[in-house]
Amino acid sequence: MKSTFRSLHGYNYRIWAAGTTVSNVGTWMQRIAQDWLVLTELTRHSGTAVGVVMSLQFGPPILLMPLAGMAVDRCNLRKLLLVTQAAMALTALALGVLVMARLVTLWQVYLMAGIMGCISAFDSPARQTFIAELVGDDDLPNAVALNASLFNSAQLIGPAIAGLMIAAIGTGWVFMVNALSFVAVLASLMKMRVGELRPLHRGDEPSTGIADGLRYVRSRPNLVIALIMLFLVGTYGLNFPIFISTMSVTAFHGSAGLYGGLSSTMAVGSVLGALLAAGRGRPSLVVLAASAFAFGLACALAAVMPSAWLFGAMLAALGAVAQTFTTSTNSLVQLSTDPPMRGRVMAIYMGIFLGCTPLGAPLVGWVADRFGPRWALGVAAGSGFIAAIVATVYLVRRIEPAVQNG
Repeated sequence: MKSTFRSLHGYNYRIWAAGTTVSNVGTWMQRIAQDWLVLTELTRHSGTAVGVVMSLQFGPPILLMPLAGMAVDRCNLRKLLLVTQAAMALTALALGVLVMARLVTLWQVYLMAGIMGCISAFDSPARQTFIAELVGDDDLPNAVALNASLFNSAQLIGPAIAGLMIAAIGTGWVFMVNALSFVAVLASLMKMRVGELRPLHRGDEPSTGIADGLRYVRSRPNLVIALIMLFLVGTYGLNFPIFISTMSVTAFHGSAGLYGGLSSTMAVGSVLGALLAAGRGRPSLVVLAASAFAFGLACALAAVMPSAWLFGAMLAALGAVAQTFTTSTNSLVQLSTDPPMRGRVMAIYMGIFLGCTPLGAPLVGWVADRFGPRWALGVAAGSGFIAAIVATVYLVRRIEPAVQNG
């Protein structure tokens, strides 16, 4: 247990963890409210519309990757996060006002999702890189996994609260609560002991753009394989809002309460997976391959579950293996990258992690609308299996010369 939670010994990481946990609860609440608003109030159960919202919210990291990478490598990360977090709070507040005033339309949700995505393009790589400044490289895998466990612990609370609030007083108040939750993370950034931060060595040469990051990744085969796997699973497999919302409404004929409950159930497994990752040492491609295969298997089993209770049980298992895969990939990419290049490489990582899911979201949403949500989960299963095959082929090819030389 002491090893699992060792990053919390540091003051700066403790207050960061406290602030982000509060903000994460609000973020999960807004995700549920936004999906439910689009699915049931602004459309007639359109999985495609939910996919479009995801595309607009998570697509900008791909387009803004060059600017984001240079910003993270050049800017003071703490100050950059103060700006991005404040901007996100204002965006959530604006959407809440529109909903409560009964003026909201689908195109306005699309617009706010796009604005949030543009801000996230800078915020996400900055947050991931900032973790290293909080704890140093030695404890980085532990801190990344704990960060994931805190995010998914919030998923235990946020969706359930959102479901109750939507049923009782409507979606508008959920957006307002999320806007208020950003105060916690802003306060934690303001109260940090700046002298105890561990700024990354940025190198003597100025950052010249994302092209350097791409060339660097290309020269590291293990990074290439890890990012290919992330692309496959991220594009076609991590579309959980579509899977859970469409299964809740069309397969099990449930309400917002069922949607929130199933999302919270998945978080139980996600927290377990993150805590297990926190207790491990440095990740490897073998761990990535095993977790990708387990992800595909969990998606396939979830697709055939006949009841909401059994589907929820499989979601818990799916959350555990998905979290193992994503946290291990994050740590492997950061620790395999030299500090002067970390900002640009993490911008590429976050561009794939956040930006490629929207590329697959409209397709997955269309599959859910046309053939049913169970077939959409089948697409996710295929992505996990193919990612595992990619890693296995690479590992076998790397082992063969060693065996021949031995």
